[in-house]
Amino acid sequence: MDGYGGTAPREDGALLTIGAFARASRLSPKALRLYDELGLLPPAHVDPHSGYRHYAPAQLERARLVAWLRRLGMPLARIREVCELAPDAAAVAVAAYWAQVEADTAARRDLAAFLVDQLERKNTAMTTPLTPLTMRCAALTDQGLVRPLHQDAAHAGPRLLAVADGYGPDGGPAATAAIEALKGLEEQDLTSADLLGVLEEAARRAHRAAPAGDAATGSTTGSTLTALLRSGPQLALLHIGDSRAYVLRDSGLFQITHDHSLVQSLIDEGRLTPEEAASHPQRTQLLRSLDASTEFAPDLQLLEARPGERYLLCTDGLTGVVPAEAIQQALTTADGPDQAVRELVRLAREAGAPDNVGCAVGEVTGAQGGVGDRP
Repeated sequence: MDGYGGTAPREDGALLTIGAFARASRLSPKALRLYDELGLLPPAHVDPHSGYRHYAPAQLERARLVAWLRRLGMPLARIREVCELAPDAAAVAVAAYWAQVEADTAARRDLAAFLVDQLERKNTAMTTPLTPLTMRCAALTDQGLVRPLHQDAAHAGPRLLAVADGYGPDGGPAATAAIEALKGLEEQDLTSADLLGVLEEAARRAHRAAPAGDAATGSTTGSTLTALLRSGPQLALLHIGDSRAYVLRDSGLFQITHDHSLVQSLIDEGRLTPEEAASHPQRTQLLRSLDASTEFAPDLQLLEARPGERYLLCTDGLTGVVPAEAIQQALTTADGPDQAVRELVRLAREAGAPDNVGCAVGEVTGAQGGVGDRP
């Protein structure tokens, strides 16, 4: 018996137990069961009565390749593609993957620099007088070129940016109600308030008030919500769903939210590639949203803003069709928030706009007064 409860590999061509195959391939039985479920490494034979898996010695080469690719960190979905290729084509695919890894590593390095900067700002804010700031802002929504209904909503004010993407029969009203639940925060004195707590409670009220689905038809109704609430240099960020928030600063454009969607969870687990996610049949399925029938579980974080930064909140009608590079270019070159949101909507329509589009842009500036500016 081997360490997994199976027998040692046979040299006569007979099938190997899952334990023996695990030991020979350096893959655990748990991993082998997962790879079987994904169709990546199915056993040569499964006993119809006991369910025991058995593997052919000829499968060891593929299993070892899988193990090596997993050590590289390659997602399972991409490993499946590589394993189906001829050796020369597989080599090209591995090289392309590693080039992408290096590019992603550079992006993560930039994100780490962003996080370090945020932490240092929090420390500096404790000892440095607050810099008076204001925010120029603009919001725009568009029905797009395909959808029969407009279910996105957006708001831009000197203290509040928010976008919501409704779904279901009453998705439009749900998105509008979510934004309306937050608008009152514009008029509150937030100088000494718990920004995150204030924003979370307003969003919680929106969650409770979200319309219920139709039990008879099985349809659900709800909305995403991504919002930034400002007081001086502090920004409270609340996020639930698959709309997104970005910040543009000297070092680049950073996505500061994480999608609460089924396809994003599969990407995180390595079961799906970002390319596959774009056409996945369940790409619109959300794991979290403003829906009275589900738990209220938003992401919350507190940021420190600096003059010159531009913040973008947008629905997936923009990010689903416009690459991040084009979004960054539009935000960088626009004269101000109003031009930025118009250019972003134009880009979405140019790309076919299969979904509604909603976006809000805020530019942090020194408080020098001006129409609509508030500290």
